[in-house]
Amino acid sequence: MSLNNLSQQLISDLKLQPHPEGGFYRECHRSEVVVQRSDGQPRQACTVIDFLLPAGVVSAWHRVLGAEEIWHYSAGAPVELLRQQPGGRVETLELGPFPQPTWQLIKADQWQSARSLGDWSLVHCTVSPGFCFDDFELIAGDGRTD
Repeated sequence: MSLNNLSQQLISDLKLQPHPEGGFYRECHRSEVVVQRSDGQPRQACTVIDFLLPAGVVSAWHRVLGAEEIWHYSAGAPVELLRQQPGGRVETLELGPFPQPTWQLIKADQWQSARSLGDWSLVHCTVSPGFCFDDFELIAGDGRTD
């Protein structure tokens, strides 16, 4: 897949790196406050990343165990965000510039997937308690394409 010039520029300017789920990211904040999750594991209170989804790049189905994730729209095209509800029903959400919702919540342990609805989308993702790759589950090769 070839990225358009603006996506390449954003990756360079924001110092983003490939994310295992797809897309490109950079951790912006990791709280100094440590909290204890319900399972007793210590985690930072929250983490925040910049996350870029260029056209044709999909955030594959994944979930974060024991932590909620809030997607905040920042720039570019709106984002299609899928989240699986209890019982398996998949809900399609969008986030983007006003008047669209500018944020969406993914509950702890909830499966999610996303894609840009244009050339590129830049969002910020806040995870609380803070993100740890030990809590990250990914369905590799989920077959979702743009």
